[in-house]
Amino acid sequence: MSINQEQKNRIATGQGFIAALDQSGGSTPKALKLYGIDESAYSGDAEMFALVHAMRSRIVTSPAFGGGRVLGAILFERTMDDSFGGKDAVAYLWEDKGVVPFLKIDKGLEDEADGVQLLKPIPGLDALLARARAKGVFGTKERSVIKANNAGGIARVLDQQFELARQVLAAGLVPIVEPEVDIKAAEKQAIEVELKKGLLARLDQLDPATPVVLKLTLPSVDGYFQELVDHPAVLKVVALSGGYSRDDANAKLAKNPGVIASFSRALTEGLSAQQSDAEFNQALDAAIESIYRASIA
Repeated sequence: MSINQEQKNRIATGQGFIAALDQSGGSTPKALKLYGIDESAYSGDAEMFALVHAMRSRIVTSPAFGGGRVLGAILFERTMDDSFGGKDAVAYLWEDKGVVPFLKIDKGLEDEADGVQLLKPIPGLDALLARARAKGVFGTKERSVIKANNAGGIARVLDQQFELARQVLAAGLVPIVEPEVDIKAAEKQAIEVELKKGLLARLDQLDPATPVVLKLTLPSVDGYFQELVDHPAVLKVVALSGGYSRDDANAKLAKNPGVIASFSRALTEGLSAQQSDAEFNQALDAAIESIYRASIA
């Protein structure tokens, strides 16, 4: 199954970053609180998801949001099945905004063991991938977390990530492989040495004709992921903000040429439900511009 070449070229060569708009069950209340909506303002999942969808709609329909600076957007499954501006969400992103659509497919994390949190099982994955592809989704995102420098744990994370990546590639989609390193990890730099070694070994097994995207924590050593950026089986290396403030994340990103942002919390920082549309669009424009500049630095 061939992927959309125009979208592939946008991600490979376009100037800009990927917006992560995929907060799900566990992280939604926190995202809403930062947006100025307290938990007392809603009851139950339906109301909560309606409010977070309204926030996402406000972001993607804003004149500040578009393919000039935003290359792609990662959606939560409910968002993929919803609409923006009265149009199917996936079609709206690509046709109206020129933004490449991705889907978060993971169901969250297992409890920590051997210093890592693996992906929970993903029931019905084949059906979800087929549905996503039929809707025009380009790729997927799946996140696990590394918290300690445990070689066995790190190997398990990578084995699971690449097994899933092969399943996604077989479905005609491009996986975003995301083995996040906790920015508070005591041995963060040592973890990154082990992680890069493991990534390179597994990337060498992939066909460069069907490359993957890597989503990584900004490294302790500037430019440390250059070999990954240059690897023929890597379409793009993107960075998560990982709890850094937007200013900190942008400053670190700018020191890693060839790596672009895929920020979530750092993108929505400073946006609030109480802002007028003019204030909101101005704040979003400033956020997007700063992340765009750091991504092309």
